[in-house]
Amino acid sequence: MLNLDTHILIFALCGELRSHEEASLGRGRWSVSAIVLWELAKLRQLGRIEVDLEDREVADVLNRVHVWPIDIEVALVSTRLDFKGDPADEIIAATSIVHRIPLLTRDRAIRTSSIVPLA
Repeated sequence: MLNLDTHILIFALCGELRSHEEASLGRGRWSVSAIVLWELAKLRQLGRIEVDLEDREVADVLNRVHVWPIDIEVALVSTRLDFKGDPADEIIAATSIVHRIPLLTRDRAIRTSSIVPLA
């Protein structure tokens, strides 16, 4: 299983993955932090993405994605990271740490981390 950050999920939904990302995603089940779903909805609301979250095909993909909750352990770990990012990115990274699941991301700040398990 892989944990996807918001942009990787968007790239997957839009068919804009890099070849190594596509290969990684083809090998296992996808998961996201609950905050990723909120970010998708906000990005759509703000007109920053064109993905129709109510489209049947998109909904089918999203319904197959495992969603990790934002619990107290994730919240606490998000305050102890070795990088600074926006709060959503910190929760996404903390989710990977807590659940010991590799994170697939292009985010430069997260990728500098020595404690976030990366895909």
